[in-house]
Amino acid sequence: MADAVLKRLVVKKFVEAKDEATARAAVRKVLLENLQAEERLNAEARQILLEHTKKIRDAAVDYARLLAMVKGKLARERGFIL
Repeated sequence: MADAVLKRLVVKKFVEAKDEATARAAVRKVLLENLQAEERLNAEARQILLEHTKKIRDAAVDYARLLAMVKGKLARERGFIL
């Protein structure tokens, strides 16, 4: 994935990579950090819903939809783009 992203950035002239291996490693690091941040966001959203399980069950709300809403709200609050 890092290879594909780097190639697109170079082709579109957003970056100039003198050392492709170093640039690829940097892109890989950013992608990994982003995926880890999203996973932390997912875990926090699940934890929030877990704390309100009884209310959710009583309201007969769609869990997946509620999870997406909570995750979206947390992402907006933190400036995280999903």
